[in-house]
Amino acid sequence: MKTTNFGRRTAMSAFLLAWAATSWAEDAEKFVFCSYNVRNWLKMERFIDGQRSVSDKPEDEKKAVISILKDISPDVLGLCEVGDEADVADLQKRLKNAGVDLPHVERIRGSDPVRSLALLSRFPIVARNSRSDLGYMIRGVAMPFQIQRGLLDATVELSEGFHVRFIGVHLKSMREVVEADQAVMRRNEATLLREHLDQILLIAPKTKILCYGDFNEHRNEPAISIIMGKRNADSHMLELVPKDVNGQVWTHFWDAADSYARLDYVFSSRALRPHLNEEEAQIYHQPEFLKASDHRPVVLPIFKNR
Repeated sequence: MKTTNFGRRTAMSAFLLAWAATSWAEDAEKFVFCSYNVRNWLKMERFIDGQRSVSDKPEDEKKAVISILKDISPDVLGLCEVGDEADVADLQKRLKNAGVDLPHVERIRGSDPVRSLALLSRFPIVARNSRSDLGYMIRGVAMPFQIQRGLLDATVELSEGFHVRFIGVHLKSMREVVEADQAVMRRNEATLLREHLDQILLIAPKTKILCYGDFNEHRNEPAISIIMGKRNADSHMLELVPKDVNGQVWTHFWDAADSYARLDYVFSSRALRPHLNEEEAQIYHQPEFLKASDHRPVVLPIFKNR
């Protein structure tokens, strides 16, 4: 059974170490999945020492991200807000130097020219079905819209005969734009995701799907209901609600507004749900998490032998 590197530094790490030592079955193979918005690991316009310039994510922030991921030691890592191939390779190399070797990569970008989605895996990616060309129309707006960050879809063989299809998203932000209402844009992107899930499960209803990412949406909003689908349907996506060591569920902190919110979610298909234990899912926390990102990682173990 695989064990993680949780531990050694904080009370949270000690808690997670105890958590990792227990499982549903002594003979279960366990794999660690992590979903993490790493806040602009890319080249962009930034203010540095009072000057505006185009530059990489600051070095101290990168080191903080790697420190967190080293502690988690994921087998599969779903990333939001990474840049081009060079940015992904930089993150991948730093992880490897820290002892977390994730050699297999899927990266996808939509209409956003800067921000991408990426999946890094310790195990082979055996199928790639990512989409960058999905689009929609909004009533009253003449122009067509394209899904901004794409839809990442990669199937990983975690163990012989045990495949999980990871579907990652980063829905339209809550930032207002002139083109259209941001909430309407997000609902349309959620609908595109739901249609993609329906197509998969119509053809192969036993597919083990883990849908994850930064949904930029509160739990009670329509976009989340759209993604989950009808509760009595075979294609319904089941919600998991990880908590931190204090029992809190927020994943994002907006410092300008002193606002804590749950914006990062994980959903599973019915076929994958028996391989998950919600009580062992965690929102990773350390006191200085903001040095790395405004999001906290979501950590979820996946068991083969259930």
